[in-house]
Amino acid sequence: MEKLWPVLAAKGVDIGTKLIGLLVVWFIGRVVIGMVKKVLGRSLRARKVEATLIGYIESVATVLMNILLVAVLLSAVGVETTTFAGLLAAAGLAIGAAWSGLLSNFAAGAFLVVLRPIKKGDFVSAGGVTGTVEEVGLFVTTIHTPDNVRTFVGNQKIFGDTISNYSVNPSRRVDRTAQLANGADHKKAIAILKETLKTIPNVVADPPPEVTIIDFTLAGPVLAVRPYTHTDHYWQVYFDTNEMIRDELGKAGFAVPDTNIRVHTDKAA
Repeated sequence: MEKLWPVLAAKGVDIGTKLIGLLVVWFIGRVVIGMVKKVLGRSLRARKVEATLIGYIESVATVLMNILLVAVLLSAVGVETTTFAGLLAAAGLAIGAAWSGLLSNFAAGAFLVVLRPIKKGDFVSAGGVTGTVEEVGLFVTTIHTPDNVRTFVGNQKIFGDTISNYSVNPSRRVDRTAQLANGADHKKAIAILKETLKTIPNVVADPPPEVTIIDFTLAGPVLAVRPYTHTDHYWQVYFDTNEMIRDELGKAGFAVPDTNIRVHTDKAA
């Protein structure tokens, strides 16, 4: 034991020194990666690159730099980098076979960034979710729904499904209806609603608001009331249109729609 203790102490000091060195290298590496990521982001923003593409490039660069840092650490403890590369390739094949869906999400994310059907800030309906795009990530896209829920959708589900982007066109139609009573002057109602729609804030003049008969019910004709607005003001125009229909038709003296059913009794039967 007298001969063994000095050997163990020397080994312990050597291992402890290496561990401390590895921790220092890891800490410095992480700081450098963070600095490189910030510089890369500033450079891309200075060139006015799309925010969605910036986030995607930063994510890819961060992953690659972390892999490089791990390779440096393994090399420092005596693991051959060629062996590490072989292990990484073998692991890649195994992961690719086991996580083919994850890799599909990665590939779909690349196509979303290149083709740009959606980008950060767009209000979309994609992958069965409707909301504002927060980020197109490596594997998932983050969407904030109108009821303030952060939702993560796989890129493959988005890219393989129908995408509706409400933010691309300058205006979006708001669809409301107005039920009139039987015998009501529909032409007068149409004229009143058309003029009043123009006074609602954020209703655009081109295309102009549309009011016309769209259907008939037992209560009377049904008017389609369709103003246009930018998607940022959709719900404000939606609710203001509802209030306008109620107030204006009431002030003009239009009767409340009522459904009457007449029952005939066959006395002979």
